[in-house]
Amino acid sequence: MSRLAILFGIAALVFIPTAFSQNPQDETSRPVAGGGITISGWAGKVDAREAGQGMTVNNAKFAKEGDAIHVVTGPAITYWNPANKAAGDYTVSAHFREPKFMNLNTHPHPYGIVIAGNDLGTEQQSYLYCAAYGDGRFIVRGMGPAAFQMNGRGAADAAVHKVAVGEPVEQDISMSVKGATVSCSINGKLVWSDQKATLVSAGKLKSTDGLYGLRSAHNTEEFVTGLKMTKN
Repeated sequence: MSRLAILFGIAALVFIPTAFSQNPQDETSRPVAGGGITISGWAGKVDAREAGQGMTVNNAKFAKEGDAIHVVTGPAITYWNPANKAAGDYTVSAHFREPKFMNLNTHPHPYGIVIAGNDLGTEQQSYLYCAAYGDGRFIVRGMGPAAFQMNGRGAADAAVHKVAVGEPVEQDISMSVKGATVSCSINGKLVWSDQKATLVSAGKLKSTDGLYGLRSAHNTEEFVTGLKMTKN
């Protein structure tokens, strides 16, 4: 084997792991300047993995701007107001506007509605959320207190608005509890549902009664309007 061939072989071995290390899933959370919760009555909790890396609610922004809640993350985080309670049959809904899709990240990240929050802010917290991505996907996931997935790592649905990187995207998201069923609708279409008995079980939810709020993955920006709960 020639000396040149040996050198090319060594270069290839060095290059391969470097190239594969560029996996976008390795993206780290970037603290937000001027962060913190500045809307009275609201609280938040950073996901455990990022809290273990020193991230706090002050590394994300949760602020009132006009009639909107402006959220900029930072670490993945869940927000709630102890006054926002829902029980029995109900629907929680809100409108989300991402001004520039993926402007703070290298791959799509979701944001959406939280329901069934119990013991929030503690190590025993439980809740369920439905969140949309600007690439046409959505995810239903919960904490109980360990994370559990209800539609894998997310699924595509034609109802979820999809745009090019840098474009604005808007999503209407709602979560409902009605009788024995829990569901999520996005932009007016039912995209997921399951039985309450499946969700209120060991390692999942304590109850579908509880607090409702907002959920944002890391390195996202969105404006939220119209957050409300209505009885079904």
